[in-house]
Amino acid sequence: MTQTDITLDIIAAAEQLVGVSYTLAERQQMVDNLEGQIASALLRRTVPLANSVPMAMRFDPRLPGFAMPHGADALHLSVVDAALPEAEEDIAFAPVSHLATWIKTGALTSRRLTQIYLDRIAAIGPRLECFAVVTADLALAEADAADALTRAGVNLGPLHGIPYGVKDLFDTKGIVTGWGAEPFQHRVPDADAAIVTRLRAAGAVLLGKTTVGALAYNDIWYGGVTRNPWNLNEGSSGSSAGSASATAAGLCAFAIGTETLGSITSPSQRCGTTGLRPTFGRISRAGCMALCNSLDKVGPICRSVEDTAIVLAALNGADVNDRSTIAAPFVFAAGASLAGLTLGYLPQAFGDGATAVDHAALAAARDLGIRLVEVSLPDLPYGSLMNILFAEAAASFEDLTLSGLDDTLTWQDAAAWPNAMRKARFLSAVDHVQLDRLRYLVMQALDGIFTQCDVLIGPFMTGPMLIASNFTGHPCLHLRAGFQDLGTRSPASLASGKLTTGEADHAGQTFTVPQGISLWGRLFDEGPLLNLGMALEDALGVAARRPGFPS
Repeated sequence: MTQTDITLDIIAAAEQLVGVSYTLAERQQMVDNLEGQIASALLRRTVPLANSVPMAMRFDPRLPGFAMPHGADALHLSVVDAALPEAEEDIAFAPVSHLATWIKTGALTSRRLTQIYLDRIAAIGPRLECFAVVTADLALAEADAADALTRAGVNLGPLHGIPYGVKDLFDTKGIVTGWGAEPFQHRVPDADAAIVTRLRAAGAVLLGKTTVGALAYNDIWYGGVTRNPWNLNEGSSGSSAGSASATAAGLCAFAIGTETLGSITSPSQRCGTTGLRPTFGRISRAGCMALCNSLDKVGPICRSVEDTAIVLAALNGADVNDRSTIAAPFVFAAGASLAGLTLGYLPQAFGDGATAVDHAALAAARDLGIRLVEVSLPDLPYGSLMNILFAEAAASFEDLTLSGLDDTLTWQDAAAWPNAMRKARFLSAVDHVQLDRLRYLVMQALDGIFTQCDVLIGPFMTGPMLIASNFTGHPCLHLRAGFQDLGTRSPASLASGKLTTGEADHAGQTFTVPQGISLWGRLFDEGPLLNLGMALEDALGVAARRPGFPS
């Protein structure tokens, strides 16, 4: 068979893929040019592209006419008057706001708090498989440094002396950063990621690297499967699997996650944590593994809403080393009035499939005295945007696909990255450009939603909101809203080209597990989300409950 025959076969296959039919003459006209295009593509592959090389084109969530909602940073936290508990478990589960107050006043040392968490990690962590690396010596040294500053009368802010876990996508100098994936499990960076530097400057204490589903997908990593503390038979969802699991189990005060499509909110839904996915561009990703340059976002996973504000304030800010960051003030005042706030909801989100917890959350919001309005979205093929994610992810890890190293990943079924990235090679570049134009229409659609309301409320999988808001860059807060009895759930999956978060086995044993509610807000205006979230947290009264494991 000649090269021309092969090229004609490629053209015929392409006709079937794109749904067109060319004449023989049209096929012959394409032969020479198509061979040239293939040659150019092969030539491009000779240039090594490290994961850290960004795209030249940058996504900006701001539409024409956008104005920043705030002019300067402002963080006003609640007054804490709670006494230090006697039980170490009560200390471990306390909010960051309380821990910070006890450290500042001398009631608690950072070293004691750090040792509490290290002991819990040693006792519980192996069963949850939620830490890839524990940096005990470093943590104690950083805690001692924080305590020395406290004794000298210096306090670096509300994260001073607070121990945390960072998702194992973020570089830590001299410490293995393996991205959850076998080909990288011995990777040791020579510099810290931007957020690690910022958290150290804020006085936070690094306990270790929390597990990540391999290459930022699901809860399966090279060391096992990260578990949900509420049901050890199921994974914690992903890809910020370890960050949610460890925080829910009281193994750290807070943790850092990332989200491309549900990777903060999905494990928060399953593990009962409070996850904040900030506006795209608000936090630097420098030194973080890139999955999708136009979609990846960094955010905190905590046990209370106010804690997410504390962490976001420390992380916020543009960075010359991340071309997608946008300088934007962060404003939050705990206990700010909700008067005049309009809360929108999509009626279909609270129809068939909505749970009692969903309805209770909506009712609690109504009881706060704020105005509720029904809103709607234009009829657009939101799910088609998923092909952008597949294309960017496949590009980020093209070398694994082309070299065959993707075969070394543990997870190898239809839903896993190896298959998804191979399939992405068949996506059309022309369709990709058109998807980017569709993305602009979706940006306009969500902008239209927020002319009708200040905040949108709904279940985690509300209509197209998970996909739409991730592609537009709008912020989302997901908080625990209640509990339900469920069988063990299957892993999340992208096998069908869309995200499914796992089905429950209703034939087996049931477990009482958390369920959350999502709040979406305007670009760079996380304050109203957090204020409403705090009010709902109090009204629902379910945030303090702890997993049956550990006892």
